[in-house]
Amino acid sequence: METTTIAITKSIQEEIKEFGNKGETYSEIIARLIESAKKRQLQDLLFNSEGFVPVKDALERAKKRWQK
Repeated sequence: METTTIAITKSIQEEIKEFGNKGETYSEIIARLIESAKKRQLQDLLFNSEGFVPVKDALERAKKRWQK
C-alpha cells in the first residue's frame, strides 16, 4: 500500500496516540476512528426524528386513508 506523510501538530499527535492500542500504527488508529465516525453519522441519520411521523400516527393516517 502506498503511504504518504501528513503534517500535524504535536498536540494532535498525542491525542491520536490516546486512541491507539499497543503496537497500533497511526494509520490503523486513524482508520478505526474514521470507521467509528461513519457509523456515528449513520446512527445520527437513522435516529434523527426531524421530519418523521411516529409509527402510531402513520398507522392511524393509513387506516383513515384506506378504509375498507
